[in-house]
Amino acid sequence: MAEVLALVEARLSTALGEPDARAAVTFLGTDRIEVLRFTDHDQGLVRYASLGMSASPMADPTATLADPVAGPRAELVLTVRAGLADTDKVLRPLAVLAASPQVEGVVVAPGASLDVGEPLWPGAPFTSVLVAEPGGLVEDLDLDEPLDPVRFLPLLPMTQNEAAWKRVHGAAALQEKWLNSGTDLRDPLRRPVTFD
Repeated sequence: MAEVLALVEARLSTALGEPDARAAVTFLGTDRIEVLRFTDHDQGLVRYASLGMSASPMADPTATLADPVAGPRAELVLTVRAGLADTDKVLRPLAVLAASPQVEGVVVAPGASLDVGEPLWPGAPFTSVLVAEPGGLVEDLDLDEPLDPVRFLPLLPMTQNEAAWKRVHGAAALQEKWLNSGTDLRDPLRRPVTFD
């Protein structure tokens, strides 16, 4: 599936510019996951994107046999404000999240919560992320039939309270709460939203 990953990297570079750093992580029994860093100096943002998650389709955990061709494919994209925290330490947690379909047999889709069980970077109040709807920053990448397109899923960091509230009220309600509170979801040091 090296061809798929080459197309994915080309799509990321077209949308975000050339990566200025990359790191690779391999977990026992999984394919290698890379995390690319793209710095947008004009907007003061840094973006981290997984590369490797889309090499294989995500399999339904209830299926007896995993289909090696058909099934959803995705990569993860995290955007934060540059220079406010040591966010480069997110490389390993992001690779862990990108490996979760292979390791845990989960299908990562919009509205899902993913938790790494530790701060995403030193001092971060976030240990989990909300998977948002794709299509805004990086367009889906169509592959030749019968392969599903690769979707680039934005990740929104959540505090433990926000994640707990989301479990009860749903992803849409949490996103509405963030919107109504004027929450800057790109601020790596942001305070948690307050719940009445």
